[in-house]
Amino acid sequence: MSKLSQSPSMITTDALARPGRRDRNMQDKHGRIFQAAAALFEAHGYAGVTTQAISERADVGAGTLFRYASSKDELLLMVLNQALRAALAQGAARARGLRDPVDIAVAMVAPILQLGGRHAENLAVYQRQLMFGAPGEKYRNEGLALLAGLEAAVAAGLLEQAGARGLPARPELARVASISIFGAAHLAVSRASTGAHPGHVPMDDLRAQVRQIVDGYFAGLATEGPA
Repeated sequence: MSKLSQSPSMITTDALARPGRRDRNMQDKHGRIFQAAAALFEAHGYAGVTTQAISERADVGAGTLFRYASSKDELLLMVLNQALRAALAQGAARARGLRDPVDIAVAMVAPILQLGGRHAENLAVYQRQLMFGAPGEKYRNEGLALLAGLEAAVAAGLLEQAGARGLPARPELARVASISIFGAAHLAVSRASTGAHPGHVPMDDLRAQVRQIVDGYFAGLATEGPA
C-alpha cells in the first residue's frame, strides 16, 4: 500500500517528522557550504577567500551557493553568527556562576571580543555588515537578533542586581546601561582589529569601561532611594 493510499491514522508520527529527500539534500548542501566557508575564512581571512573557492570546496555550483547565501558577506555572517551564538551561550553559562555585576556583564559581552582574537579581520567585516549591510538579509537579521538578545540579557542582569541591593527597578535605565556596555565591547573589537592604543590590553580596558557604566547605573538608582 502506498503512502498516498494510506489513511491518516496509518501514517506514523515518525514518518511525518522525517525530512523528505529534497529537504535532506538541502540540509546536506547547506552543511557543506557552511563547513567550507568556515574553514576557508578561518584559514585565509575574509579578503583571502572567494565564493568560487567556497563552492569548489563544498562541491556545489555557484548558482547553488547563492541560493543559500546571497554574497560572500552573507556567508561570513552565516559562519560568525554560529560562532557568536555558541560563544554567547558559554559566556552566559559563566555569568551564572558569578556574583559581582561587573564580572557578570563582562562575562556576557567578552565573547564578542574573544572572537576577534581568532581572526580580527573577519570580525571587523562582521561588525561592518551588521551595522551597514542591506536590510532584510537573512543572516544579518539573525546576527542583529543575537546582539539584541545579548543587550536584553545584560539589562536583565543589571535589574536583578539592583533588586538584590534594594534599589528601585528602572528598566529603561538598565536598557540604556546595557547599550553602553555593548558599545564599549564594540569599540574594543574595533581597536583590536585596527591596532589602536598599542600597549593597552583591550579586555582590561573593556572591564574598566564596564565598571564605570555599572557604577554609574547603580549610583543613579541610589539617588532615587530604596525600592
